[in-house]
Amino acid sequence: MKIARRTTTSAATAVVLATAGGLLTAVAATPASAATVTCNSPTYKRQFFTNTAFSGTPKKTDCDGTISESWGAKAPAPGLPKDNFGVRWTVTRDFGSGGPFALTAAAQDGIRVYVDGKAKVNLWKNVTATRTKTVNVTIPSGRHTVRVDYANFAGNANVNFAYTPRTSATVDKVKPLVPTGTAVAYDKSSGEAKLTWAKNKELDLAGYRIYRRLNGSSFGGTPLATTASTSYTDTTLPVTGAGYFYEVRAYDKAGNESAGTADKGVVTVDRVAPAAPQAPTIVNESAANGLRVSWSAVEGAASYRVYRAIGAQGRFFEMGRTDKVSYLDTSVIEDIAYRYRVSAVDAAGNESGASPVVNSTYDDDTAPPAVTGLKVTPTEYGFQLNWDANPAADLARYAVYVGESVEDKATGEKVCSAAGPVKYVKADTTSYSYLTRPNGEQACLFVDALDGAWNSVYTETGTAPTVVATELNTTPGVATPPGSPLHLTADSTEGAGANQLFWSGLDTNSPQAAGGYRVYRWNAAASAYESIATVANTASAYVDAGAKPGTTSYYWVTAVAADGTESVPAGDWAVNAPVN
Repeated sequence: MKIARRTTTSAATAVVLATAGGLLTAVAATPASAATVTCNSPTYKRQFFTNTAFSGTPKKTDCDGTISESWGAKAPAPGLPKDNFGVRWTVTRDFGSGGPFALTAAAQDGIRVYVDGKAKVNLWKNVTATRTKTVNVTIPSGRHTVRVDYANFAGNANVNFAYTPRTSATVDKVKPLVPTGTAVAYDKSSGEAKLTWAKNKELDLAGYRIYRRLNGSSFGGTPLATTASTSYTDTTLPVTGAGYFYEVRAYDKAGNESAGTADKGVVTVDRVAPAAPQAPTIVNESAANGLRVSWSAVEGAASYRVYRAIGAQGRFFEMGRTDKVSYLDTSVIEDIAYRYRVSAVDAAGNESGASPVVNSTYDDDTAPPAVTGLKVTPTEYGFQLNWDANPAADLARYAVYVGESVEDKATGEKVCSAAGPVKYVKADTTSYSYLTRPNGEQACLFVDALDGAWNSVYTETGTAPTVVATELNTTPGVATPPGSPLHLTADSTEGAGANQLFWSGLDTNSPQAAGGYRVYRWNAAASAYESIATVANTASAYVDAGAKPGTTSYYWVTAVAADGTESVPAGDWAVNAPVN
């Protein structure tokens, strides 16, 4: 026999519930003597009366987790009689979606069961043996109040009551309520999504089903997972940067499934690299001074990285990045073997594997464009050439050609005859001073542009824009007579502005040179050779420091005899370059 224990209100504790065989039970009841006891649902509030009419103030009030008592012939609690007493249990709770329930009552003597004030079981009679009755009822969704009244008229006292959901699929057609409080959290470091939700109130709840769909698709008929918990961690999300949505559905023991919760979405981190590009193709673009590496577009790629190695054993280094499907490598050198490979990179920075390696060698066969703007100016030292800078990116040098203007025997026209370049000048130069004795002859001149591979328009076509110019004529008005015993050589000194004269033919014992040698220089203004120096008979050279830069100087040298007479002069000339 269970005797209700005396407690105080402050000593009341919560009752822990458990489900056993579908029957709602409690671990223990917490009695109390105060009339204002509050019991947490689904614990019953129990009231003891000293009569069977439940009139007056309850003798004792406490909390009870289950209705299952066997007091026998004893009083149910101190201060109560052993006969003619009444006990009332009351609970208000949330039944979730409701549905079919079985109310099972057993008592000696009387028992009445009410749902929301309406009687469902009525066995109110003084009996000598326990009577049992089960009633099937449908409880609507939401909160409802269950009340059980028990009366002992005389003799032994016992009472049992329980309400249990009917879970047969043929009986229960009520779907559970949609779960509430759904939330999802995505962990970028692990790539996992955790869903949480509030517990459903249905007494026949079996669990929850989690559904997942890719953005743009629909939920399938098969759940991603099933759980009895109120949370689930999805460890199977693809880390592709795609969006996914979840919904949670409750299901009961009869197999009824609720509607889905509102979609909860996540966007996954992207850790999946694109596919590797196919083998690239290499095209020699000598006009652009490089090798063009091209490949097919890769799905999901936002950009590409181009790698290059030199030689068969060289290491690969990144050459460049591009969002196009080709890359021009302008750092190549002619006749060097290169190897290339390409990788694809998506918007999240994931890089694919490398494409197959392709080998290539750069061969430059495109000439720079022809030189333009050539101007030729006759000068006292020959010709001054000026031209426009050539735009070729790989320009290496210019070649200056000077030839004769000769008559074509077949056509009678003047043509340029040029055997070869007279000078190569640097690529950053656009002028040249061509030194030649200006004796009034006609010359043809042109400038050819060459790249590092020695490609040029002239070498390819044999033609070039040519300028025909006529030299100035600075030849002295007095001719050098023949028969001199001397041989004279005059040379310019580059950059010094002086000319050097050397002679030979006589020695110091020669009577013609007994008095030394005399040096003359032509003065065009005076139309005469003028003496500029007399040197000893031991001399065989002279430096003319007074020669004017940028001119052609004409010289005579004579041998002076002891009596002052001079030999027939020997003559020569020298061209001084202009001062830069």
